[in-house]
Amino acid sequence: MGIVQSIARVLMTANWVREMRIRRTLRALSRQRVALVLKPGKVLVIERAVESTDEEIEASLRTCLIRGWVEVLENALPNGRLTEDQRLPNPLFTDVSPLYRITDSGWSVIHRDRLWSVTAVIFAAASFVIAVLAIHR
Repeated sequence: MGIVQSIARVLMTANWVREMRIRRTLRALSRQRVALVLKPGKVLVIERAVESTDEEIEASLRTCLIRGWVEVLENALPNGRLTEDQRLPNPLFTDVSPLYRITDSGWSVIHRDRLWSVTAVIFAAASFVIAVLAIHR
């Protein structure tokens, strides 16, 4: 029985770590912002952009998409990075990736609205029990 419990504990820990990575990716998406719009062509310069170059980040983004926490605003949006000396590269765009928007349910996850709701219900139920006990004394 000890080996089974150890394996279950490891699997639960791995699952928890993966969930935290998914939520960290969602929070990173919330910190993105448009710094400026270059003309011609209305090219968006996005600060703190989430790059999906890593497989874990890509998996986290797809999980957020499946859960309905994000949606794709633009698919195949051209992107590029500044050079190490903070200059524009040549060619300007080296890759394409989707641009994500956080949905209302994604913002609820970020702000942990469900936790606040459950906590409020627990406090309301405890207050009700205390009031009922006080009346019957």
